[in-house]
Amino acid sequence: MTTQESLALLRRGLLVLLLVGMVGLFGELVLMDHYKDARENFPFGLLFLTVIVTSWHWYSESRMSLRWFQAVMLLLIVVAPVGICYHLRLNYAMARQLEPLAKGLDLWIKAFKGDAPMIAPASFLQFGLLGLLYGYKHPALDDRKGD
Repeated sequence: MTTQESLALLRRGLLVLLLVGMVGLFGELVLMDHYKDARENFPFGLLFLTVIVTSWHWYSESRMSLRWFQAVMLLLIVVAPVGICYHLRLNYAMARQLEPLAKGLDLWIKAFKGDAPMIAPASFLQFGLLGLLYGYKHPALDDRKGD
């Protein structure tokens, strides 16, 4: 197996890992009833967009599909801290409501242990980084190749 064939296989493996992770997160969101209000539907839309663009790139491997794929991966990286902060804010508010006398570090520990898990939105960061790793020096970016 040549180096190029090995890299192509590794790239496909990264896309498979990305898709498996997204399917797992989708399942977790459904099991957690994460669709009760409009804001909770945002991760579903983001996962749907990511699957569509990833599938498009899987089949076309064009420069344009790769650029769209990379843009979506950057979007995932940007959105992840927003989701983490949103979950932390929800947990903090709930901790203050349940234990109004809690302060300082004790209050923050309760917020970090809250019902809204911060690892779920953090997985978008992992997906984005995995996707950017996939696109690093991708052959579709070679200027000598046409679309």
